[in-house]
Amino acid sequence: MEQFPYVFFLGIGGIGMSALARWFQANGHRVSGYDKTGTPLTQALAAEGIAVHYEDAVANIPAEVREHREQTLVVLTPAIPAESVEWAWLRAEGYDIRKRSQVLGVLTQGRYTIAVAGTHGKTTTSSMVAHLLHHAGLDVGAFLGGIAVNLGSNLLLPTTPEAPIVVEADEYDRSFLTLFPDVAIVTSTDADHLDIYGDQNALIESFRQFVGQIKPGGTLLINHTADRSVAEAVPAGTTVIRYGLSAEQGPELFAANITAEGHQFHFDLHGPQGTINNLELAVPGYHNVENMLAAAAVAQIQGAAEEKLRAAVAAYRGVKRRFEFVVTAGQNVYLDDYAHHPREIEAFLRSVRALYPGKRLRVIFQPHLFTRTRDFASGFSKSLSIADEVFLLDIYPAREKPIPGITSEILLSDITAPTKAIQTKEQVLKAAKTDDSFDVLATVGAGDIDTLVPQLKLILTERWK
Repeated sequence: MEQFPYVFFLGIGGIGMSALARWFQANGHRVSGYDKTGTPLTQALAAEGIAVHYEDAVANIPAEVREHREQTLVVLTPAIPAESVEWAWLRAEGYDIRKRSQVLGVLTQGRYTIAVAGTHGKTTTSSMVAHLLHHAGLDVGAFLGGIAVNLGSNLLLPTTPEAPIVVEADEYDRSFLTLFPDVAIVTSTDADHLDIYGDQNALIESFRQFVGQIKPGGTLLINHTADRSVAEAVPAGTTVIRYGLSAEQGPELFAANITAEGHQFHFDLHGPQGTINNLELAVPGYHNVENMLAAAAVAQIQGAAEEKLRAAVAAYRGVKRRFEFVVTAGQNVYLDDYAHHPREIEAFLRSVRALYPGKRLRVIFQPHLFTRTRDFASGFSKSLSIADEVFLLDIYPAREKPIPGITSEILLSDITAPTKAIQTKEQVLKAAKTDDSFDVLATVGAGDIDTLVPQLKLILTERWK
């Protein structure tokens, strides 16, 4: 990458793109980029000295980029629409344009790589791995798909070239096939991104290709619920460790004596690298115990000492918008979560129910993508029915064009919660101000529902004080 003193990002506000932008900025490159809307993340990039613009026009591309074609790398996110004016001009001018995943593949080439893949849990698990190694005093770098609370960032810079790099390996658009990891984690292989894959079999085959790229002598940690054919595709000599919540499920790596105390979970880790008793995890949810099993085992493989690892687990505080406690006031709680797949929503809401039995739960959900809403409509309705009240926002389109007949309405009829409705963001805020029918509120989704969070925080902090 040294040949490119200038780096221009199309879609710089994406969580994965912004981590790359920060890496290039920290390594002395001149970084700039476009995104369609301003967000707290793009504002943070601007505050760090990165030029960001929001109108798709060639004149807005920095002069240094337009004047130095041979010395400029253009990084592209799949979310940029085909009709993008800037993308069309950069293509016509012959710029070196690469997908984010291709750049990540180049940056990790020749370095010890820990790649975390899976249709659910990869952001949390990769942040756990990075945090555990960093907190235990080991040199490590990380490109994360979320803002890790402990780090305050989606990027962790290593101090030496020999340090391992933790990366979130995204299955969307088969992006993770640019990676050749030394250690891989596969958290799940549930159907998703069927707009790309067509069916789950094609998705499974992509995961098989990914684990087939593990370097000689490497290690695969794979959730016991993942498709069994995936582990069969590893290269000869690869160590395969299956993990799960209990020994009865048959994994080599499992938790025992799991207990919940308030927001904390306590458990013992049993695995091929040894046993660690009475680990304390402050981030709630049985799914997070499972994620921490895999992360802690990777830290063991990297040589983290038991007592340092124990302290690191206790110090972990999660990822922004993953089971995030926004307001806690006596018997009332406001939570925010990024869940955007039926299985993720079910895991989140069941954990909320376990933490707050008997409390009336209101969920505000914003479906993400027309294709995902269409493909998993019944699953969304079933998982959302765990709540007492469900309010649906319109579908967040992201990169997609509308599909006739696919709206939030198709979820509503099959939701069995006693109270349910389609609402606008304004109606959500009004209800938060005037309606006392709920004890626990959760905003859920991967679109722009997070723009409601600071407003709801102000409203509920005032109401519940």
